[in-house]
Formats: sequence, C-alpha cells, structure tokens
Amino acid sequence: MNARPVFPAELLELSRWIRRSVDKVPLQVSGRNASSTAPQTWSSYAAASSSSVGAGLGFVLNGDGIVCVDLDHCLGESSVVADWAREIVGQIPDTFVEVSPSGDGLHVWGRSSFVGGRRFSVDGGQVEIYGTARYLTMTGKRFRGSKDRLVDLDGFIEFLLGACDG
Repeated sequence: MNARPVFPAELLELSRWIRRSVDKVPLQVSGRNASSTAPQTWSSYAAASSSSVGAGLGFVLNGDGIVCVDLDHCLGESSVVADWAREIVGQIPDTFVEVSPSGDGLHVWGRSSFVGGRRFSVDGGQVEIYGTARYLTMTGKRFRGSKDRLVDLDGFIEFLLGACDG
C-alpha cells in the first residue's frame, strides 16, 4: 500500500501546481501543455491532485524565494545514499525532502535568496539548484521522516556551491 503524499502547507496554499507526463512534460489539468513561466497554466493543489491527466504532479518555482535542490541518482537500493552524496545529505537542514519519482533522487525544498538555476557536479554526482522559471516533479514521499515545512537553505546552498567540481 502506498503512503499518502505529504507536502508542506506553504506549497499547498499556492496555485503553482501542474500535472506532468511520464516524460516530464508539464501539463495543465485540462491536458494541454503548461509552462513554468505562464501562471495562467498553473492550478491549485486541489485541482492538480484531483486531475487524472498525465503521470503525476509538479510544482512551479517563480522566484518568490521557494527553491529546490535536486540530487540526481543519489539513492541506491533500499534508499542507501551514494558515496558522493553522503556528506551532502548529512548537511541538509530540517526541511521538506522528498524522494523523486524515479526513486533514486532527492528534492530538497526550502527558502533561499537564490534565483535562476545552476547544474554542477559534486564528486561525480549531479546537483541542480532552481529558484525560478522551472518546475519540478513532486511525489510527497518524504525521505527518512523529513519535516513538512520549508526552512532557510542559504547556508546549505553556499555549502553546495563551495563543494562543486566546476
């Protein structure tokens, strides 16, 4: 039996939810394409979660201070953290962290002054940081009992940028 998704109330209150296809194409609840830069294509959580369009949910980042750090392919079998990501995962503040739809990545959600986007390597692993004009797939499957709140990630992002390979 699958656990019910859990999202922070801060995200649930915002009308920045979309649906997504299996191939991660952003979709409106009507089935038309959505855009991470066109608010008229976004919906409330209630509308997006009750829609059967596509394969799942997504949340749009619009530069208001909500950010997401995406750690790609950092989990192995039984959610064992990969060597390259062990120190990073140990530095994650007490914030909302979910397992990505693939089951082998993590999305670290919080607040930050970081805007735009950045993708880089850390010890051979892929890290992405996004704050605007982007959407991320959502599962609501909390990683290791993470909190259902958003906290300040500025220090965590500084740590990541200092650790990047290039």
